[in-house]
Amino acid sequence: MPEWTALGKFLIGIGVGIVLLGVLLLAADRVPGLGSAFSWLGKLPGDLSFKRDNVSFYFPVATGLLLSIVLSLLFYVLGWLFRR
Repeated sequence: MPEWTALGKFLIGIGVGIVLLGVLLLAADRVPGLGSAFSWLGKLPGDLSFKRDNVSFYFPVATGLLLSIVLSLLFYVLGWLFRR
């Protein structure tokens, strides 16, 4: 069962990282000047937004692509560092 232990630790690490990122984003609104640093996220050209009478639809295509590229590069670099 050692492989399950490693997987469990990995998932706990990912969870802690997500919680820390959430706390950072919540705290960003309270720090003057830092809240506006993330204001562009979700409002990129290419994000689809439709508003009608009682219905609104938002699909962040460009933001999703940007986050995918950034996270892919981050995980590639981390994988490269830990293989050495």
